[in-house]
Amino acid sequence: MKRGAKGSGGKGGRHAKSVDANVVKRESLFRRAATSLPVIVLVALLLRVGFAWDYVGQNSRQALAVLPFLQESGNIAASLAGGHGFSSPFRIETGPTAWMPPAYPWLLAGIFRVFGVRTYDSFLAAVGLNILCSAFTCVPIFFAGKRVGGLAVAALAAWLWAFFPNAILNAFESMWDASLTALLAAIILWVTLAMEKSERWRDWVGYGLLWGVTLLTNVTLISLLPFLLGWLVYRSRKTSLSSRDSAGLVKATFAKPVLAFGIAVLCCVPWTIRNYMVFHHFVPLRSTLGLQMWIGNNENPQEAWKEELHPIFNSAERARYIRMGEIEYMQEKQREAIEFILAHPARDVRQFASRFIATWSGGTPTPAQDFIQTPGLWFRGVLIFNLFVAVGAAAGIVILWKERSACLFPIAAFPVIFPWAYYLTLVVPRYRLPVDPAVMLLTAVALVAISSRSRVRRA
Repeated sequence: MKRGAKGSGGKGGRHAKSVDANVVKRESLFRRAATSLPVIVLVALLLRVGFAWDYVGQNSRQALAVLPFLQESGNIAASLAGGHGFSSPFRIETGPTAWMPPAYPWLLAGIFRVFGVRTYDSFLAAVGLNILCSAFTCVPIFFAGKRVGGLAVAALAAWLWAFFPNAILNAFESMWDASLTALLAAIILWVTLAMEKSERWRDWVGYGLLWGVTLLTNVTLISLLPFLLGWLVYRSRKTSLSSRDSAGLVKATFAKPVLAFGIAVLCCVPWTIRNYMVFHHFVPLRSTLGLQMWIGNNENPQEAWKEELHPIFNSAERARYIRMGEIEYMQEKQREAIEFILAHPARDVRQFASRFIATWSGGTPTPAQDFIQTPGLWFRGVLIFNLFVAVGAAAGIVILWKERSACLFPIAAFPVIFPWAYYLTLVVPRYRLPVDPAVMLLTAVALVAISSRSRVRRA
């Protein structure tokens, strides 16, 4: 009996050990898959393709061939593809324009030349480009996350981006530069963190070229350029001081960032020269600031952006634009907007608060009311996701500040500095997308920190 009991216990022990080993093996496989960048990118790609496939199935080919390209970017691209130059943002011939930086319209024009102007195949190609940009944004987010908080932060931030509804929808619902700009912004964040201790001149040349391409895609990101370069100067100076290398300290601190800044500016010079030759005015990258200010700050009693005020929809405003010319029209709108802002300070404060809420809720200035009144689960899910990552980003900033992380400033600069251009003018959901990679990263920092503290308490 004793031998039997002993033998039975031995078999049970071996079986338990085998079960434990299998559990550990499965957990290890799951962990490797969950932290695998190729897996994350693949899931992000499949999600975007799946949603786009469903969107295509719900709309006719004729509509998809035309409607997504009827905004300014598509109209300028059609003009380029037709040999009429960078012009005519309103679907009619209105002459040369500096409505937006040239990179994305040039890309669309290339697609039009290959697949036809406003064709179904062009729509698929443009959506494919946006999907690839959106899915591969996981890559710089992942590597930036590894520098900030290790593998757990990197993987979680990339997963958040993979499932981020705004990033998924922007890939196919409209033909704008948002997906491409988000990719470039994420690369800038990653490279900025990596450049902290770089001494190679070629790295700084590449950094300047990256900024040049980005500004030719979305000029609003220029608000971050002095802050990120300033942080690199500060970190370089601190490193030089800590190494007691006082000789040539000024050169080591400023020479390479100045080179990067100069290269970024030089990338924009040809476009600025073109604008001056066409309009006889100094227009560095785009001309539309005055119109954006006016649309967001005028006598219209509605706080939200009213599309019918835009010249692409409003025939009276379009006629005025054609009669005055683009530059004079924008200057007039800017004067009217500034006069309105100065004359209505109380309303300015309300609009600022409304735009702030709309920016971080995903587009609505009344998220609680819309959550209750809108029955759709998809809308509510998108709203909750946006509010969740907004709170998560704020928590991530606090955590990095308490940890005295050197990475805090360049990451926090994206959600703290960039949106001010829209708090003061108008809010459209896709405008926020360039800062969302940093938002996902900060949210991941917060979630990993909370999880780590919970495990410590349980232990």
